[in-house]
Amino acid sequence: MNNLKTKHALNLAFTVVFAVLAVLYVYPVFMILINSFKVETAISTSTVFQLPTADTFAGAANFVAAVVSQGFLQSFFYSAFITVTSVALILLCCSMCAWYITRINGPISKAIYYLCVFSMVVPFQMVMFTLAQTADSLKLNTPYNICIIYLGFGAGLAVFMFCGFVKSIPLEIEEAATIDGCNPLQTYGLVVLPILKPTLISVAILQAMWVWNDYLLPTLVLDIRKYRTIPMLIQYFRGSYGRVEMGPMMACILLTIVPIIIFYLACQKYIIEGVVAGAVKG
Repeated sequence: MNNLKTKHALNLAFTVVFAVLAVLYVYPVFMILINSFKVETAISTSTVFQLPTADTFAGAANFVAAVVSQGFLQSFFYSAFITVTSVALILLCCSMCAWYITRINGPISKAIYYLCVFSMVVPFQMVMFTLAQTADSLKLNTPYNICIIYLGFGAGLAVFMFCGFVKSIPLEIEEAATIDGCNPLQTYGLVVLPILKPTLISVAILQAMWVWNDYLLPTLVLDIRKYRTIPMLIQYFRGSYGRVEMGPMMACILLTIVPIIIFYLACQKYIIEGVVAGAVKG
């Protein structure tokens, strides 16, 4: 009886602690939400922490200003294009690489695996200046081919997760496909890839959140005078006479986080399953 009471008390304590942490994490988003509907003077004064009133409510004016006056649609296109192409490239190349590493258990495959794992512990700051110079010399400094750079930085975690899941796939399934006449590409595309669905979705969520919100890499590689992703646009958000307009800026931030939140909520049921499968099995 005492053990049951103790367990119940611990569960209640953990519930309270995590509820407080959840509120702390959500509070900044809530502040952005309420201030995106306020007039400029209400944001720059002590009323920044208050809900909009009849005098401070700006309606949709901030959102219109954010979309029209700052090139938001163009930046949104760049961010969406970079995110989609980078994630697609990571999923395709890293899943094939992990399948090769797992099934071809030789010194070369082991070396590739350990290089991918080692890349996860190398700080980005150590390579960012060399990366910027290399990207300029190889003409990878546009939104249309920066996905190659993201492939290199995202391959470590993706290969690690895919290898863990591929080890749990019975080899007999692939052998049966080979007996039926499938070549290696057909075996991968028709047999292995559908089984990888949980890990594919988990990796897609993690990589999409990273690429969409990334500020440092595009700033180093892209020409900010020509190309600005959403995080870069927010950083250089300026109104008339170079002044930062907080209302449109808050609206721009809100419009930025909504797509990735919707994507996460739509796929969240797969993320735990994929992470556990990729990190534990095998």
